[in-house]
Amino acid sequence: MQIKQELEMTLKGFVGRHRNISEIFLKHANNYKNLIQSIDIDFNELSLEHRLLIGAYSTMEYSIESAALFNPSIIEDFDQSFLAEGEKRVIISFRATGEGHLSSIVFRKGILDEENNLRMVEPHKHIDLPVIIKKKTYDKKRFMKKMEEMHIPQTYSSPFMDSLPDKFEYDNLKKAIRDMLKSDNDAARKKALNEMTWLIDSYYDIEFNEDSKISGRAILPISPSESRGIEDARFVRFTDDDGSEKIYATYTAYDGFTILPKLLSTSDFINFRIMPMHGHGAQNKNFALFPRKINGKYAMLARIDGVNNYLFYSDRITLWNDPIKIQEPKYPWEFTQIGNCGSPIYTKHGWLVITHGVGAMRRYCIGASLLDFEDPTKEIGRLKEPLLSPLEEEREGYVPNVVYSCGSIIHNNHLILPYAVSDYASSYVTINMDDLLNALITAD
Repeated sequence: MQIKQELEMTLKGFVGRHRNISEIFLKHANNYKNLIQSIDIDFNELSLEHRLLIGAYSTMEYSIESAALFNPSIIEDFDQSFLAEGEKRVIISFRATGEGHLSSIVFRKGILDEENNLRMVEPHKHIDLPVIIKKKTYDKKRFMKKMEEMHIPQTYSSPFMDSLPDKFEYDNLKKAIRDMLKSDNDAARKKALNEMTWLIDSYYDIEFNEDSKISGRAILPISPSESRGIEDARFVRFTDDDGSEKIYATYTAYDGFTILPKLLSTSDFINFRIMPMHGHGAQNKNFALFPRKINGKYAMLARIDGVNNYLFYSDRITLWNDPIKIQEPKYPWEFTQIGNCGSPIYTKHGWLVITHGVGAMRRYCIGASLLDFEDPTKEIGRLKEPLLSPLEEEREGYVPNVVYSCGSIIHNNHLILPYAVSDYASSYVTINMDDLLNALITAD
């Protein structure tokens, strides 16, 4: 009777706050099945009320946006139906930060009208958790190459990697690593084995329910490489040579010690594939994919040394080697570092790159550059002064004196630039494209 009363009280207090809360409780209870079996209790013999209450005691609410909602990126929605002339439906991603500075990716929908006013769709109040699907098969050669890039000594990996086939299974490697970790290993070997586990768990797919709203979907840290957060996703609507389109995003995975650049892809914002990026250039932050290939190759911007802007070309979208430095800090407001604020935007005069610059007192401002369409290593122009600087009322926040963006679009001949306000909130500005391009073309 006490179990039934406690369960009824819990459901009464929380059922209106969540979709399918009983399903959530049962899922969480199932996580304790082995533990319960280990104390000689048959989990399958437990009543439904018992399992629901066990799940309730192993569940907590977490507000993923309680600390900040910032670093936005905006793209055109695939669905442009039922709009008035001059309107555009958009999807905006944000870096949402909750307790413990743990960052996730969340989404909002909105409509830009003919005068560039942005009308946001009311967000869903609660988050639906996705189904997580681990990648099952791995290419041995690529996996070993990534271990080399991570400086994992072959001395530690060879004993079991040599015995694996060219295409090996996730479970096989995980079991081999677990078995070796049980033995008496020195600290260096344990560190290497843990890093291999960290790497293999960095590949996964997630699937949301089709009946969930996009604002109710969040990409949360899942793999060990993301344990301290998912940072600064730069979304881009990519058009391939055959005319097909796909959404990609680059983001930074952080585990408290190591930064891992990762790539996300989706065609519907329901199913997402997550992959780490490879190559000697796949390090540090600030990766931004061009929205189409250049001379038959994928192209990427990044700030791999923490100071300068680099360009990559690649035949594979996850492999990045041979970075080319294309921009260095030039003006006082960007003397500390220069990087991108999202994927380049195609214009008839060249690639428009919205940049960020860091100056004295670590003040972040937003600038703009124009790169040659066929050869983005050539800078056509760069603004001498910031396009956007923190206003006085925008200077206080989680990280003061910052304006920052992760992606813009063009609508009605205006740049629509969403931006973060001192790492706690977000806003947006519009800039006339004729004025901006003229200023870039005539810049010395």
